[in-house]
Amino acid sequence: MFVDTKAFSSFAVDDIDKAKAFYAEILGVKVSEESKWGLLILHLTGGTDIMVYPKPEHVPAAYTVLNFPVSDIDSAVDELGKRGVSFLRYDGFVQDVKGVARGEGPLIAWFTDPAGNVLSVIEQD
Repeated sequence: MFVDTKAFSSFAVDDIDKAKAFYAEILGVKVSEESKWGLLILHLTGGTDIMVYPKPEHVPAAYTVLNFPVSDIDSAVDELGKRGVSFLRYDGFVQDVKGVARGEGPLIAWFTDPAGNVLSVIEQD
């Protein structure tokens, strides 16, 4: 049924202007606006688009909504830290002083956008 459909993901934020500044200026993602609907479109490498929509009573999800693959997690975490990003700490994960989980599974570090949505950088070859 959906063989020829290009699916996309979306998530909500409580302040579209803060989200635009964060994704474009802090993360360096190409962002466009759909002014008719008050939406943002995040244009990611490989042709993936993510829709970000405003929701006044937004409650952030309790899980990661978007992962950014990187080849060198330490460099990515250092650069994000220079840009003012703080990293989350979770019980049950062995995380170093930077916040990078270095236990089982891929190297990963979590942070939030201004709306409290959880994002990550995850090291992949």
